[in-house]
Amino acid sequence: MTMPGAADMWNERYTRPFASYGAEPNDYLREVADRIPEGPVLCLAEGEGRNAVFLAARGYAVTAVDLSDVGLANARDLAARHGVEIETVVADMTEFDLGEARWAGIVSIWGHLPSAQRPGVHAACVRALRPGGVFVLEAYTPRHLDRPGVGGPPVADGMPTPEELRRDLVGLRLDCCREVDRDIAEGVFHHGPSTTVQVLGVKPGVTAA
Repeated sequence: MTMPGAADMWNERYTRPFASYGAEPNDYLREVADRIPEGPVLCLAEGEGRNAVFLAARGYAVTAVDLSDVGLANARDLAARHGVEIETVVADMTEFDLGEARWAGIVSIWGHLPSAQRPGVHAACVRALRPGGVFVLEAYTPRHLDRPGVGGPPVADGMPTPEELRRDLVGLRLDCCREVDRDIAEGVFHHGPSTTVQVLGVKPGVTAA
């Protein structure tokens, strides 16, 4: 379970719509979106919906999960502005039932979890992907703590390394699992030189339809 009071913190952050992380999709998701096959897509820790709306505009049936009801209300507004529909679910992603072989894609952008919870959530993601389905992740890594003031969790425990993610995601073919240094410009909270891990994992089997 996420720390008590987390929903209140995120609700307060999203009171000013799209100031925190912007309304544009994550750069890495934009880069790899073509790899996600047709079918339903789940966006975890989706906040104000910028990635979900981007994917919905590309024709995916998208479900956005987040702790913050304020963030997801903003997500629905953003979807309406873009003329698309998304499903929103207010839930803790450590408790949300992802299902079995359900999703063509699962997206986790900045879905930082404590190290004790992360492996279980990622194992659930592997089970929940359809054969041929794709898992997309970007997160800050511990080395990012050398770059104060530009975003990310305040402690290393919430930041995965590529090695940890390879262990978490057994059952996927990892076409990408790399640590990168890059500039990020996403609202006021993610802005500046950053160190992240990027993952593109594929569930073996026939491409999802």
